[in-house]
Amino acid sequence: MSPEKLVMMANQIGAFFASQGPDGAKAVADHIKSFWDPRMRAGIFDHLEKGGEGLSPIVVTALERLRLKS
Repeated sequence: MSPEKLVMMANQIGAFFASQGPDGAKAVADHIKSFWDPRMRAGIFDHLEKGGEGLSPIVVTALERLRLKS
């Protein structure tokens, strides 16, 4: 899956959970961990490591949380 598609999907998840305030990033992280297959997660982490262009702040926070738990 292309980085652009992964960014779009991650940002849609982030927009959905943004209304949860500070808990929104945790919800995004939980969703990505639970529902994205390992290849998708690897792709979005690779994109983040290359600068994360286009990722919303809530998604960046969520991915950083996930990376720390791995």
